[in-house]
Amino acid sequence: LLTFEGVLDVDAARELAGGELSVPREEAFPLPDGVHYSHELAGLPCFDPRGTPLGQAVRLEQTPGGALLEIDTPNRRGVLVPFVEGIVTVDRAGRRIILDPPEGLLDL
Repeated sequence: LLTFEGVLDVDAARELAGGELSVPREEAFPLPDGVHYSHELAGLPCFDPRGTPLGQAVRLEQTPGGALLEIDTPNRRGVLVPFVEGIVTVDRAGRRIILDPPEGLLDL
């Protein structure tokens, strides 16, 4: 449960529904392996497992069906890739994303 200063009742809390909660970057907790803040991914280059450039990460979008990584490829902007193990690997140390999508996914 969370409480917010100045939010005194349920109706006031409902007005915040759907909003985004954020903290200053310097106050963010370090995350365990396999967990990423969406702002960490934006701008990272994306490669296939062989090292071929695929594009650049734009953002991580949370949807009811799961997280989707939006990337811009040389051919298209706004390609959505399911952010799931087996397709997306984030190389934090290398500051890059490795994508191993099923054939044709980047063409949809």
